[in-house]
Amino acid sequence: MTTSKQIKSNISKEGKLSISIDEVEIPEPKEGEVLIKVQATPINPSDLGLLVGPADVSSLKVIENGALVEMQVPEGLIRSVAARFDQNLPVGNEGAGIVEAAGKGAEHLIGKVVGVAGGAMYSEYRCLPAMSCLEMNEGTSPEQAASCFVNPLTALGMVETMRLEDHTGLVHTAAASNLGQMLVKICAQEDIPLVNIVRKEEHVELLKSLGAKYVCNSSLDTFMEDLVNALVETGSTLGFDATGGGKLASQILTAMEIAANKTATEYSRYGSDQYKQVYIYGGLDRNPTTLTRSFGFSWGLGGWLLTPFIGRIGQERFGELRQRVANEIDTTFESSYSKVISLSEALEEQNILSYTKQATGEKYLIKPDS
Repeated sequence: MTTSKQIKSNISKEGKLSISIDEVEIPEPKEGEVLIKVQATPINPSDLGLLVGPADVSSLKVIENGALVEMQVPEGLIRSVAARFDQNLPVGNEGAGIVEAAGKGAEHLIGKVVGVAGGAMYSEYRCLPAMSCLEMNEGTSPEQAASCFVNPLTALGMVETMRLEDHTGLVHTAAASNLGQMLVKICAQEDIPLVNIVRKEEHVELLKSLGAKYVCNSSLDTFMEDLVNALVETGSTLGFDATGGGKLASQILTAMEIAANKTATEYSRYGSDQYKQVYIYGGLDRNPTTLTRSFGFSWGLGGWLLTPFIGRIGQERFGELRQRVANEIDTTFESSYSKVISLSEALEEQNILSYTKQATGEKYLIKPDS
C-alpha cells in the first residue's frame, strides 16, 4: 500500500463546506519519525470546529455516499472562516495506533501502541515525530489509548491552572461529559473541591455515582441558590465553561460574588475583593456570551486552550502529566463511546447529524482500518 485514505474538510469563498475522503501518499518516516497505522480516533467537540466549522448541518447534502458531503455556511458567518478558503484540510486531533515503521533513532517504537495528538488523525496512516507520541503501557489497546490527549490533559490542565493561579477549588460546566467524569475522579483523588454544573437530573445521578459531592442542575428553578450554596461550602473561585455562549459564565461569576459576600467581614461599594475567574474552553452554545455585571470589579473572563497551557508549564511537567495518563488510561482517564464507525461511515448523513449534536454520552470513535 502506497496511499492512505484520509478525511478532509474544505470551505469555498461562497461558503460551501465539503467533507471528503481523499487518497494521500504514505510517507517514509525520516530520522526521528514513526509511521503509525491508525486504529482508533475519537470525534471530539474540538474536531468539529474544523470538520464542520460554522456550517448549517440542516443544509447537508450527500454528493457521494460515504465519500463526499456538502453543507452551507450561513452568509453572516462566511467572513469568519476566510482564512481557510479553498484549503483541503485534514481532520482529527488525536488518536492511537501501532507503529509499523520508524526512522533512525525511533526504531524502539516499532510494534508499540502509541497515542498521538498530531492532527490529521482521521486517516489510515500517519507519520509523526517520535517525541510527539505517548508510548502506552503493555496491554493497552489502541481503543483505550484513542482519547489519551485532549480530554485527559485538559482535565489535568484545569487542576494545574487552579494551582498556578492560587485558587483552591473549581467549577465545571457540561460536567457529565467524558472530560467532566475524568475531572470528578481527579478531584476526588486529590481532595479538590469541585462544583459540577449539568442540565439533566440523570447527569446529577451519574456524577454522584462517581463520587461527586456538589452537582447543580442548571435547568432547575433553584439553580442559582444551589450554586451559591455549593460555592459557599467549597470556596471555589475558578470556573471552566464548555458552553461558551449564553449567560452561564455570568451566572457563575455572580454566584461566586454572592458566596464571597456571605463570608465578607465588611461592605464595599465595589463588591468583594475575592478574585473570580471563568475560562471558556468550548463552544457548545453558539449564542453570544452574555454578561450581566452583578459581580463587582474583581473578576476575569477569558479563553483557555490546551496548547498554550502546555507551553506555560514546560515540557518536564507536561511529560509527567502524559505519563500519568498512560498509567491510568483504563481507570481515571477511561473513555467510552456510544458508536464505533469507519472513515466512510463518518460521512453518512445519519452519523453526521448525530455526532454534531455533541450530546452527553454520544461520543463517536472512528476505526480507520475497518
